Amino acid sequence: MTNIIIKDEALAKAAERGIDDFLKVFTDKYMELVGGEPGAETMALLNGYQHSLLGYHFFRKEVLEGGFVQLIQNGYGPYIFDNPFAKSMRLFGAKDFSKLIYAAKKIYDAHRDDLERDTTDEEFMAMYEQYEEFDELEETYLDIEENVTGIIAKYVDEHLELFADIEK
Repeated sequence: MTNIIIKDEALAKAAERGIDDFLKVFTDKYMELVGGEPGAETMALLNGYQHSLLGYHFFRKEVLEGGFVQLIQNGYGPYIFDNPFAKSMRLFGAKDFSKLIYAAKKIYDAHRDDLERDTTDEEFMAMYEQYEEFDELEETYLDIEENVTGIIAKYVDEHLELFADIEK
């Protein structure tokens, strides 16, 4: 694991702009460290808390933009569903979100090979109809996203030492 150093001043300025910017200070550092994409060769560079926060970054970005199908098609299925991401979210205090992840994992596990296969643009778009069971979960996430992000930001703020070394 690599020491990730964040300047207290940069964190304070980001926090003034809002929780999105506050969390982005951390995830930008993590992304820089892993070369933009977490992979087997970079997993050991981050601790479990850092991976969980980076996982939320990817989850939020992908699901808000294109739902679970996009999240999985863009290669983040294993990072979210094969790691203790849902458990971490529960430990961070986002219990309803954790349940949503476990529900999505059931769908993912049942259809993994199909959901992860290379597709044409037409096949990709057809997956949205084929996997409509994700729709309700996506709608639920849209309803709770702001609250979930707030819960995660609060956890990070209360446990800074788990996410980075803060330099004065």
